[in-house]
Amino acid sequence: QVQLVESGGGLVQAGGSLRLSCAATGSIFSIGAMGWHRQAPGKERALVAGINSAGATNYADSVKGRFAISGDHAKNTVYLEMNNLKPEDTAIYYCYMRLDAVRRYWGQGTQVTVSS
Repeated sequence: QVQLVESGGGLVQAGGSLRLSCAATGSIFSIGAMGWHRQAPGKERALVAGINSAGATNYADSVKGRFAISGDHAKNTVYLEMNNLKPEDTAIYYCYMRLDAVRRYWGQGTQVTVSS
């Protein structure tokens, strides 16, 4: 069994920065991809950023140029550096990990609130 634990969320003013971390624990041999999704009130959960085992990254259009995803393979940890935060970034951010097409896991989420 695998567990994902997020940290780093909080309250920040517009234009500020936050760094989210997600550590995966359990029996993990290899990871296909990890990333971050977010869900704002009244909205569906949507991709923010992802990174695969080859290091290729993918970002939602709304965060390109502001957010950066990275990983520490040895620690089974993925990070999300968020810069120039905007009120519309306010959401619960969920860590995601895919081992293969079947084995997919979600963290419990961490709240990010951006004030104007």
